[in-house]
Amino acid sequence: MIKLFADYHTHTIYSHGTGTILDNVMAARKKGLKEIAITDHGLRHFTYGVKREKLKRMREEVDSINERFQDFKVLLGMECNIISRDGTIDIDDGAMAYMDMVLLGYHMLVRLKGISSYFHIYGKNYVSRISKALEEEIRQQNTDIMIKAITKNKIDIITHPGARISMDTGRLAEAAVKVNTALEINSKSNIMTVDYLKAAANHGVKFVINSDAHKPEDVGNFGNAIELAELAGLTSDNIINAVKE
Repeated sequence: MIKLFADYHTHTIYSHGTGTILDNVMAARKKGLKEIAITDHGLRHFTYGVKREKLKRMREEVDSINERFQDFKVLLGMECNIISRDGTIDIDDGAMAYMDMVLLGYHMLVRLKGISSYFHIYGKNYVSRISKALEEEIRQQNTDIMIKAITKNKIDIITHPGARISMDTGRLAEAAVKVNTALEINSKSNIMTVDYLKAAANHGVKFVINSDAHKPEDVGNFGNAIELAELAGLTSDNIINAVKE
């Protein structure tokens, strides 16, 4: 059975989680994890985006907790957003200086860069939901944009790929392998299928299983995601946050 030592996708009160950084850490420790990442929403996420002026305080909290618990590791990250069809994301060098890792996902409540990006990222995806004729074209466009983003930026994990906006699993996995970016198996999302994971695994991509917790009690809740990974034939060798056998 796949056993995990870390949860690299959790949210706190700094975006729209309900717990503090320490709350998430204590929940993770209680469940026997050894590492956690605090990955609140990117700067340009409407309403829920982390505030730039809070980053220094978050970094200090994380560092303080790491000093307090020598047997546990806390990472500070951000779940960034694509804001342009050219692959630009909502983090800059100033914000990056505080980060240990960067996650990236498609979200539909983000301040994009330029009218063209609103048309191609939001407009076309909404239209594709009612027009089957455009469905595959938009799916490939979405994949192109994500590939540009992970090629242009150092991204550790693509969050819930395909859950908000449809993408071509095979093409994305092929590109992710080249830049050492992992694909997330998100325990909150039901978009993943065994065939999806098998198609991605065939390209040699690495996976990470995360909770995407927005409440402390959900930190480390991986059950359905682990089951799916095992059904797809994945092992600890395929999953970066799995205890190696």
